[in-house]
Amino acid sequence: MIRTIKSSILAGGCVGIAGFGYLAEKSIIGAVLFSFGLLTVVHYALRLYTGTAGFIKKNEVGTLFLILAFNIVGCLLVALIARCSALPLQETAQGIIEGRLAIGPLRCGILAIGCGFIMTTTITFARQGKYLPLLVGVPLFINCGFPHCVADSFYCLCTPVDFLAARAGEILPFFLCIMLGNFVGCNL
Repeated sequence: MIRTIKSSILAGGCVGIAGFGYLAEKSIIGAVLFSFGLLTVVHYALRLYTGTAGFIKKNEVGTLFLILAFNIVGCLLVALIARCSALPLQETAQGIIEGRLAIGPLRCGILAIGCGFIMTTTITFARQGKYLPLLVGVPLFINCGFPHCVADSFYCLCTPVDFLAARAGEILPFFLCIMLGNFVGCNL
């Protein structure tokens, strides 16, 4: 249990660092840089929600929620660091979340299926020592606008506090739909 918690926090931190890079350079370059986070997760066999959901057994569903909760803790730690940056990360993160909210939770959940599918496919290849699909898959899901529940948690946690507080009621259903969409996509 402690190993899962530590691994999940570290995985969330890796996604947070990748998200930090993407917020700093919101372009195809930033999307490619985001791959660093997933490469790190795979290399160290860390527990990431979308890297685990497609391989979970029925009796491990509770563990999957534990993994997600501590992925978010890892994202929070990096988001706190991001708040110290002189870069306009908070504004960029707010723009991403506003874009997600404009689409609506159901449509975001449907789009999140694509991210889940890409994640499980790239993880399957990476477990066979083939990393090129991961280097291509991550920028693909980002450029397609397919939400990733852990990355979007990081973006939410990077938004200005007043924005997050004012929109929390909208963000929660959107997050739940993305989480479910990622799960469905991971299990296709």
